[in-house]
Amino acid sequence: MKNLFALLALSLVFSCTSKKDDEKTNTAQRALPKLSPDRYNVAFLIMNGVYNTEFTAPFDIFQHTQYRKNIKAMNTFTVANTLEPITSFEGVRILPDFDYTKDSIPKIDILVVPSAEHHLDTDLKDTVMLNFVKKVSKEALFVTSHCDGAFVLAKTGILDGVASTTFPSDIPKYKEMFPHLNVKDSVLFVHDGKYITSAGGAKSFEAALYLCEYLYGKEIAESIAGGLVIDWKLEEVPRFILH
Repeated sequence: MKNLFALLALSLVFSCTSKKDDEKTNTAQRALPKLSPDRYNVAFLIMNGVYNTEFTAPFDIFQHTQYRKNIKAMNTFTVANTLEPITSFEGVRILPDFDYTKDSIPKIDILVVPSAEHHLDTDLKDTVMLNFVKKVSKEALFVTSHCDGAFVLAKTGILDGVASTTFPSDIPKYKEMFPHLNVKDSVLFVHDGKYITSAGGAKSFEAALYLCEYLYGKEIAESIAGGLVIDWKLEEVPRFILH
Protein backbone atom coordinates (compact mmCIF):
# COMPACT_ATOMS: atom_id res chain seq x y z
CA MET A 1 0.00 0.00 0.00
CA LYS A 2 2.83 2.34 0.91
CA ASN A 3 4.44 1.62 -2.44
CA LEU A 4 1.17 2.50 -4.20
CA PHE A 5 0.94 5.88 -2.44
CA ALA A 6 4.59 6.54 -3.23
CA LEU A 7 4.01 5.80 -6.90
CA LEU A 8 0.95 8.07 -6.98
CA ALA A 9 2.86 10.93 -5.33
CA LEU A 10 5.75 10.50 -7.71
CA SER A 11 3.34 10.49 -10.65
CA LEU A 12 1.79 13.76 -9.48
CA VAL A 13 5.20 15.38 -9.13
CA PHE A 14 6.22 14.34 -12.63
CA SER A 15 2.83 15.46 -14.01
CA CYS A 16 3.11 18.94 -12.46
CA THR A 17 6.73 19.28 -13.51
CA SER A 18 5.90 18.20 -17.05
CA LYS A 19 3.01 20.68 -17.23
CA LYS A 20 5.21 23.53 -16.04
CA ASP A 21 7.91 22.54 -18.53
CA ASP A 22 5.31 22.51 -21.33
CA GLU A 23 4.11 25.98 -20.32
CA LYS A 24 7.68 27.27 -20.30
CA THR A 25 8.29 25.69 -23.71
CA ASN A 26 5.13 27.24 -25.20
CA THR A 27 6.07 30.66 -23.80
CA ALA A 28 9.59 30.33 -25.10
CA GLN A 29 8.37 29.28 -28.54
CA ARG A 30 6.28 32.44 -28.90
CA ALA A 31 8.74 35.29 -29.17
CA LEU A 32 6.67 38.47 -29.33
CA PRO A 33 8.11 41.27 -31.47
CA LYS A 34 9.73 44.18 -29.66
CA LEU A 35 7.61 47.25 -30.36
CA SER A 36 9.16 50.63 -29.66
CA PRO A 37 6.53 53.08 -28.40
CA ASP A 38 7.90 55.97 -30.46
CA ARG A 39 7.33 54.26 -33.82
CA TYR A 40 4.42 53.62 -36.18
CA ASN A 41 2.89 50.18 -35.66
CA VAL A 42 2.60 48.44 -39.04
CA ALA A 43 0.56 45.23 -39.14
CA PHE A 44 0.67 42.77 -42.03
CA LEU A 45 -2.50 40.69 -42.39
CA ILE A 46 -1.44 37.22 -43.50
CA MET A 47 -3.29 33.97 -44.14
CA ASN A 48 -2.69 30.67 -45.88
CA GLY A 49 -2.04 31.29 -49.55
CA VAL A 50 -0.54 34.75 -49.05
CA TYR A 51 1.79 35.63 -51.91
CA ASN A 52 5.41 36.10 -50.93
CA THR A 53 6.17 39.31 -52.79
CA GLU A 54 3.11 41.29 -51.72
CA PHE A 55 4.00 40.46 -48.14
CA THR A 56 7.80 40.64 -48.12
CA ALA A 57 8.24 43.67 -50.41
CA PRO A 58 6.47 46.20 -48.17
CA PHE A 59 7.81 44.41 -45.07
CA ASP A 60 11.38 44.94 -46.33
CA ILE A 61 10.78 48.60 -47.07
CA PHE A 62 9.06 49.43 -43.80
CA GLN A 63 11.41 47.40 -41.62
CA HIS A 64 14.39 49.28 -43.06
CA THR A 65 13.04 52.57 -41.68
CA GLN A 66 14.46 51.42 -38.34
CA TYR A 67 17.96 52.07 -39.65
CA ARG A 68 17.34 55.69 -40.57
CA LYS A 69 17.97 58.48 -38.08
CA ASN A 70 15.74 61.36 -36.99
CA ILE A 71 12.47 59.88 -38.25
CA LYS A 72 9.53 58.14 -36.64
CA ALA A 73 10.42 54.64 -37.84
CA MET A 74 8.12 51.62 -38.12
CA ASN A 75 7.50 48.56 -35.99
CA THR A 76 6.61 45.69 -38.32
CA PHE A 77 4.63 42.62 -37.25
CA THR A 78 2.19 40.07 -38.60
CA VAL A 79 -1.41 39.31 -37.64
CA ALA A 80 -3.45 36.25 -38.58
CA ASN A 81 -6.45 34.27 -37.35
CA THR A 82 -4.12 31.72 -35.77
CA LEU A 83 -0.70 31.35 -34.17
CA GLU A 84 -0.06 28.19 -36.15
CA PRO A 85 2.35 28.47 -39.10
CA ILE A 86 0.92 30.20 -42.16
CA THR A 87 1.96 28.69 -45.49
CA SER A 88 2.39 31.13 -48.36
CA PHE A 89 1.28 30.29 -51.89
CA GLU A 90 4.90 29.57 -52.74
CA GLY A 91 5.36 27.28 -49.74
CA VAL A 92 7.15 29.52 -47.23
CA ARG A 93 6.03 28.90 -43.64
CA ILE A 94 5.53 32.00 -41.46
CA LEU A 95 4.82 32.18 -37.73
CA PRO A 96 2.29 34.97 -37.04
CA ASP A 97 3.10 37.41 -34.24
CA PHE A 98 -0.51 37.95 -33.15
CA ASP A 99 -3.82 36.14 -33.46
CA TYR A 100 -6.39 38.88 -34.09
CA THR A 101 -9.22 36.59 -32.99
CA LYS A 102 -7.81 36.10 -29.47
CA ASP A 103 -4.90 38.39 -28.69
CA SER A 104 -4.84 41.95 -27.49
CA ILE A 105 -3.43 43.62 -30.60
CA PRO A 106 -1.24 46.74 -30.37
CA LYS A 107 -2.84 49.85 -31.85
CA ILE A 108 -2.30 49.63 -35.60
CA ASP A 109 -1.22 52.81 -37.37
CA ILE A 110 -0.70 51.23 -40.78
CA LEU A 111 -2.48 48.08 -41.96
CA VAL A 112 -0.99 46.19 -44.91
CA VAL A 113 -3.16 43.67 -46.74
CA PRO A 114 -1.03 41.57 -49.12
CA SER A 115 -2.71 39.47 -51.77
CA ALA A 116 -3.60 35.85 -51.06
CA GLU A 117 -4.69 32.92 -53.18
CA HIS A 118 -8.38 33.14 -52.26
CA HIS A 119 -8.92 36.88 -52.09
CA LEU A 120 -11.34 36.68 -55.01
CA ASP A 121 -13.51 33.95 -53.51
CA THR A 122 -13.57 32.20 -50.11
CA ASP A 123 -11.60 34.87 -48.20
CA LEU A 124 -14.35 37.35 -49.07
CA LYS A 125 -16.76 35.20 -47.02
CA ASP A 126 -14.56 35.34 -43.91
CA THR A 127 -16.65 37.79 -41.88
CA VAL A 128 -14.31 37.67 -38.87
CA MET A 129 -11.37 38.76 -41.02
CA LEU A 130 -13.40 41.37 -42.87
CA ASN A 131 -14.71 42.85 -39.63
CA PHE A 132 -11.17 43.01 -38.27
CA VAL A 133 -10.04 45.00 -41.33
CA LYS A 134 -13.02 47.32 -41.07
CA LYS A 135 -12.46 47.90 -37.35
CA VAL A 136 -8.75 48.64 -37.77
CA SER A 137 -9.39 51.01 -40.67
CA LYS A 138 -11.45 53.33 -38.47
CA GLU A 139 -8.44 54.44 -36.42
CA ALA A 140 -5.50 53.58 -38.67
CA LEU A 141 -3.56 56.38 -40.31
CA PHE A 142 -3.19 54.34 -43.50
CA VAL A 143 -4.70 51.16 -44.90
CA THR A 144 -2.78 49.67 -47.80
CA SER A 145 -3.29 46.74 -50.13
CA HIS A 146 -1.21 45.01 -52.77
CA CYS A 147 -2.55 43.14 -55.77
CA ASP A 148 -5.84 41.40 -54.89
CA GLY A 149 -5.70 42.64 -51.31
CA ALA A 150 -7.89 45.43 -52.72
CA PHE A 151 -10.74 42.94 -53.04
CA VAL A 152 -10.67 42.47 -49.25
CA LEU A 153 -10.76 46.22 -48.64
CA ALA A 154 -13.53 46.67 -51.17
CA LYS A 155 -15.62 43.88 -49.65
CA THR A 156 -15.60 45.66 -46.27
CA GLY A 157 -16.96 48.80 -47.89
CA ILE A 158 -14.08 51.02 -46.79
CA LEU A 159 -13.16 51.83 -50.39
CA ASP A 160 -16.61 53.21 -51.18
CA GLY A 161 -16.15 56.81 -52.29
CA VAL A 162 -12.39 56.59 -52.88
CA ALA A 163 -10.27 55.68 -55.90
CA SER A 164 -8.44 52.36 -55.93
CA THR A 165 -6.66 49.83 -58.10
CA THR A 166 -5.60 46.18 -58.06
CA PHE A 167 -3.64 43.59 -60.05
CA PRO A 168 -3.83 44.66 -63.73
CA SER A 169 -5.39 41.48 -65.15
CA ASP A 170 -7.94 41.38 -62.29
CA ILE A 171 -9.28 44.88 -62.86
CA PRO A 172 -12.20 43.61 -65.03
CA LYS A 173 -13.20 41.22 -62.22
CA TYR A 174 -12.75 44.00 -59.67
CA LYS A 175 -15.06 46.28 -61.63
CA GLU A 176 -17.58 43.48 -62.07
CA MET A 177 -17.68 42.61 -58.36
CA PHE A 178 -17.67 46.23 -57.19
CA PRO A 179 -19.30 48.28 -59.98
CA HIS A 180 -19.81 51.28 -57.71
CA LEU A 181 -16.08 51.80 -57.06
CA ASN A 182 -13.87 54.41 -58.68
CA VAL A 183 -11.31 52.06 -60.23
CA LYS A 184 -8.09 53.30 -61.79
CA ASP A 185 -6.16 51.24 -64.31
CA SER A 186 -2.82 51.80 -66.07
CA VAL A 187 -1.31 52.89 -62.74
CA LEU A 188 0.95 51.08 -60.26
CA PHE A 189 -0.69 52.52 -57.19
CA VAL A 190 -3.49 54.82 -56.05
CA HIS A 191 -3.45 57.05 -52.96
CA ASP A 192 -6.78 58.49 -51.93
CA GLY A 193 -7.17 59.70 -48.35
CA LYS A 194 -5.83 57.09 -45.95
CA TYR A 195 -6.03 54.32 -48.55
CA ILE A 196 -3.16 53.20 -50.79
CA THR A 197 -3.86 50.34 -53.19
CA SER A 198 -1.24 48.92 -55.53
CA ALA A 199 -0.95 46.65 -58.55
CA GLY A 200 1.18 44.33 -56.46
CA GLY A 201 3.92 41.96 -57.55
CA ALA A 202 7.38 43.47 -57.61
CA LYS A 203 5.69 46.87 -57.84
CA SER A 204 4.67 46.47 -54.20
CA PHE A 205 8.11 47.93 -53.51
CA GLU A 206 7.11 51.15 -55.26
CA ALA A 207 3.88 51.59 -53.33
CA ALA A 208 5.71 51.05 -50.03
CA LEU A 209 8.49 53.44 -51.01
CA TYR A 210 5.85 56.02 -51.94
CA LEU A 211 4.41 55.87 -48.43
CA CYS A 212 7.91 56.31 -47.01
CA GLU A 213 8.47 59.35 -49.22
CA TYR A 214 5.07 60.71 -48.18
CA LEU A 215 5.93 60.32 -44.49
CA TYR A 216 9.66 61.00 -44.44
CA GLY A 217 10.56 62.86 -47.61
CA LYS A 218 12.44 62.06 -50.79
CA GLU A 219 15.89 61.71 -49.26
CA ILE A 220 14.85 58.98 -46.83
CA ALA A 221 12.89 57.10 -49.51
CA GLU A 222 15.87 57.19 -51.86
CA SER A 223 18.15 56.00 -49.06
CA ILE A 224 15.92 53.01 -48.30
CA ALA A 225 15.60 52.21 -52.01
CA GLY A 226 19.37 52.41 -52.42
CA GLY A 227 19.87 49.98 -49.56
CA LEU A 228 17.70 47.48 -51.42
CA VAL A 229 19.24 48.30 -54.83
CA ILE A 230 16.00 49.78 -56.17
CA ASP A 231 16.07 52.64 -58.66
CA TRP A 232 13.47 54.90 -57.04
CA LYS A 233 12.11 57.91 -58.92
CA LEU A 234 8.56 58.73 -57.90
CA GLU A 235 8.05 61.06 -60.85
CA GLU A 236 8.51 58.12 -63.23
CA VAL A 237 6.00 55.81 -61.52
CA PRO A 238 2.49 55.67 -63.08
CA ARG A 239 0.23 56.64 -60.20
CA PHE A 240 -2.98 58.36 -59.18
CA ILE A 241 -2.81 60.53 -56.08
CA LEU A 242 -5.76 62.30 -54.53
CA HIS A 243 -5.20 63.25 -50.89
